[in-house]
Amino acid sequence: MPIYEYHCKKCRKNFECLVFGSDPTVCCPECKGKKVERVLSSCSFKSSGKYTSSASSSGCSSCSGGSCSSCH
Repeated sequence: MPIYEYHCKKCRKNFECLVFGSDPTVCCPECKGKKVERVLSSCSFKSSGKYTSSASSSGCSSCSGGSCSSCH
């Protein structure tokens, strides 16, 4: 059962939702809005006791030098 990230178009909040089945009905937990869109998120894998990200090597928008260790 995957956890997806969503963005509410009504209150503009991002949230995560555990999905059961192939056609989930997702609503925003903040405002109960039903106009939500699934957003692309990066994931990380634990390898040899260290987390590695599947995101691009340039890092996220708030990182400098391509390492997210300072902001995550």
